Amino acid sequence: MRYIHTMIRVSDPDETIRFFSFLGLEEVGRVNNNEGRFTLIYLAVPNDNVQVELTWNWDEKGYEGGRNFGHLAFEVDNIYDSCQKLIDGGYVINRPPRDGWMAFVRTPDQISIELLQAGDKLEPIEPWKSMPNTGSW
Repeated sequence: MRYIHTMIRVSDPDETIRFFSFLGLEEVGRVNNNEGRFTLIYLAVPNDNVQVELTWNWDEKGYEGGRNFGHLAFEVDNIYDSCQKLIDGGYVINRPPRDGWMAFVRTPDQISIELLQAGDKLEPIEPWKSMPNTGSW
């Protein structure tokens, strides 16, 4: 497993990028999703692979009560094995890896953890590809 990023939601991406630049982070990637009306902006310290993912939902008017913290992300060698290990430990997979690539689980304090398949997506397999969501991620 490899820790890859922390996601936070932002109301003003330019000001947030400016803030993180004072800490030494630089923009290393950006994805605009016109259909979903959001932008993902990736920041990192030079020569470091760990990133901060800024999520800017274009229509958002501000966040209250800590709702702007999104999730921690980890890359795993096998998404199915990792999810099965969590299930065997008594944890609920809130967003199953139906696509062979991404899943979400929550900590006991309800912090979302994103699991991403290292490398290429795995072939969708049962029972994962037909599992319904079991809750909010």
